Amino acid sequence: MKENYRIKNLNRTKIVATVGPASGDVSVLEEMIANGCSVFRINFSHGSHESHGHSIANIRAAASNLGQHVAILGDLQGPKIRIGAIVGDSFPLEVGQALLLDSDIADSDGSPDGVSYLCDTLAQSCSPGRVLMLDDGRVQLEVLSVSGNAINTKVIAGTKLSSRKGLNLQGGGLAEDALTPKDIKDMAFAAQQNLDYMCVSFPAQASDMLDARAKLDALGCSTKLIAKLERAEVVVSEAVIDEMVNSCDGVMVARGDLAVEVGFEAVTSYQKQIVARARTLNKPVIVATQMMESMIDSPVPTRAEVSDVANAVFDYSDAVMLSAETAVGDYPVEVIKTVYNVIVATEKHTLTQVSKHRVETEFDFVDESIGMATMYLANHFKKVKAIVCLTESGSTALWMSRIKTHLPLVAMSPKDSTLNRVALYKGVRSAHLPHESERNTQLEDVIEYVKSVVELEKGDNVVITYGDVVGVDGNTNTLKVLEVK
Repeated sequence: MKENYRIKNLNRTKIVATVGPASGDVSVLEEMIANGCSVFRINFSHGSHESHGHSIANIRAAASNLGQHVAILGDLQGPKIRIGAIVGDSFPLEVGQALLLDSDIADSDGSPDGVSYLCDTLAQSCSPGRVLMLDDGRVQLEVLSVSGNAINTKVIAGTKLSSRKGLNLQGGGLAEDALTPKDIKDMAFAAQQNLDYMCVSFPAQASDMLDARAKLDALGCSTKLIAKLERAEVVVSEAVIDEMVNSCDGVMVARGDLAVEVGFEAVTSYQKQIVARARTLNKPVIVATQMMESMIDSPVPTRAEVSDVANAVFDYSDAVMLSAETAVGDYPVEVIKTVYNVIVATEKHTLTQVSKHRVETEFDFVDESIGMATMYLANHFKKVKAIVCLTESGSTALWMSRIKTHLPLVAMSPKDSTLNRVALYKGVRSAHLPHESERNTQLEDVIEYVKSVVELEKGDNVVITYGDVVGVDGNTNTLKVLEVK
């Protein structure tokens, strides 16, 4: 670890940054960590396993150099449906113009006479009156008729169609498997790399996540799974949202494709609903897509982008995610600093510090009950300056992080995998716990380790939770309040 290096970041809402050509060097990654980034995304939609392996090694080197624990999240591409290439790369469109989509057209022969697509189920999912959304909704085509693989449409919005643009069906309903053959290969690679989290793109139902879990289990992989909620059918009701949240280890509000399927005007409402349900069901939730889009090529954000990040903080999401801003943008470190400053400023507001979450809820487990009691005690006893949980799996830290508080929450564990994983959880900082310090007869020693990540003074109180039995997951059964000597 770099001599005398200490990070004192104050952001409770975590920052997820996508790694790419702009941010892959160890020195840049160190700056991003030092300025508030705690989770790094590997986007399997781009790059090779070789390049991803290099990025993963650099992330771990940067974290080690700074003595930090960060999480690495792999993001599977999923069944991304695109049109084929267009001769000359693009052609102009006019509203009312007829346009044929046909998978029987050669992939590289797209023209105003017809454009190819690659999706075995697109034609059978379409019917007259449905609307196809291309290029994130910039081009909209109304389906007139379907014959075999040929889909006859007319342009109802858009001025230009370019090669290889993505395609969605407004309202959802495309019958594509969530895991493609490419995804299966990427999952095996991610298992070999021991990633902390993996995102499944375009799951259409809870069974898609259960299938992904089974495939990872078959690989002997314990990576936590996150469902990207970006299809209309997964947000059709609160019950369906709950099924998705309960089928995995966390969710992402993937606002790009979700907006195309449900309409831009509905996304903010869905974001708030998904974040609220994830918190209630004790799962971490990430808000993603175009958080700071203008900072790809600008050193300052728009006021709307600042409000967007602040809104995600007020919603009490665990993290906000940056994509092209850090992967290929001109200012990867500056955008981290900007998001950090917005988060810290927003989290000074009392709306992010006062919680009535689960006040009237009955608890199912002893460790869950201890976690909830700890948060109530800490939020109402003014002498408490930090909350500490000694944890094997990180589950107690997750439960605690669902409750709003202005206090630092420190997860301590002898397991690096646990310390990496909690890097995604709202407000949770991590500190390594030597195995011999887990026993309750040495709890006073724990405070000395806590001081490595939290400022404490003589007379401050610290709430500590732990389990009587060492080395067993889910065994937290004790709460103590200690005074710093």
